Amino acid sequence: MRISVSSSIIIIFVVAIALIVVITWFPLNNIPRFNGKFLKILNIGIIKPTFTAAAYHKSFYKFYFLYSSVPPHARKNITLDLNLLSSEVTNRTTASSSAFSIDYLTQHLKTSNSNIQVLTDADADNVDSLFFNDGTNKYDIIILGHQEYVTQQEYDNLKHFVSNGGTLVLMDGNVFVAEVKYDRNAHKITLVKGHGWAYNGKSAWRSVGERWKNETSQWIGSNTYCYSCYVTFINNPFQYRHHEEQYVTNPNDLILLNYHAFTSIKQPKTLHPLITTYELNYRKGKVVLLGIYSDDIIANSKFNKYVDSLLLKYAPIKRNLKMGKSQMEILTYFKVDSGRF
Repeated sequence: MRISVSSSIIIIFVVAIALIVVITWFPLNNIPRFNGKFLKILNIGIIKPTFTAAAYHKSFYKFYFLYSSVPPHARKNITLDLNLLSSEVTNRTTASSSAFSIDYLTQHLKTSNSNIQVLTDADADNVDSLFFNDGTNKYDIIILGHQEYVTQQEYDNLKHFVSNGGTLVLMDGNVFVAEVKYDRNAHKITLVKGHGWAYNGKSAWRSVGERWKNETSQWIGSNTYCYSCYVTFINNPFQYRHHEEQYVTNPNDLILLNYHAFTSIKQPKTLHPLITTYELNYRKGKVVLLGIYSDDIIANSKFNKYVDSLLLKYAPIKRNLKMGKSQMEILTYFKVDSGRF
């Protein structure tokens, strides 16, 4: 039986419409819903501070101690013990590199509606780990720990992730202090600049304390506060003790929780450092910084609820829901309750 040209066109048109309906219906009906509201499955990347772990492991800090007597502004080149300014990188983390927080969050955030990927600094040093081929972000949220030591590439990648529309959550203070270079073949890091020193492979000399101080203030919103300073917190709901914090240095920071820090008048830095949990919009994305060293209080139930409430707030979900079944389901999804922390 012959089919006319017009009939063929009609059949092709009907088939095309059917395909469009199927292609559109399938993904929409396979995304989890809360009371009819679509919920995007969260892609969360947690980056282990493996470069920081390497720096603390019998290397950088031995060098710092050996030459601690060299004045900050001394014009003196150090040519001995330079082997201490390189260190092997492994996947292990310790208390100095957010081991407790990383382990806790990895398990705590696992749900049927979340895709959790645990990365390392070596991964973040690679563009392909954070971005698709078209340049878009692979993750909705990236969580950092004590990223004290990073490469220039990792620093740039994280900044670009936020510029692209991602949300960067920094759990610990004292971040982005020093630049290292990473030898991917030898699996080693070597100090470049920061933490009071610079190293060119032949000699080391006194240099800046914070590698990207001005740039970090612009897009992260704060800078590292001194470890040796005596700090107390008047508002301290989590029973936190001074360790390593960030203090606000960007007027655009939106303060979420002010710890009302106070220091001794004899301290060299500001008397009333503004140590807070805050958010900062940067280009298309957002930075959320806890401001304190969260690894010390990760077992505190009040603190855990507070962190959960932040993730609830910044998750890319349907907003403007009244407190009812749908909202309670979202709270349950993040394993939190509707009470105060």
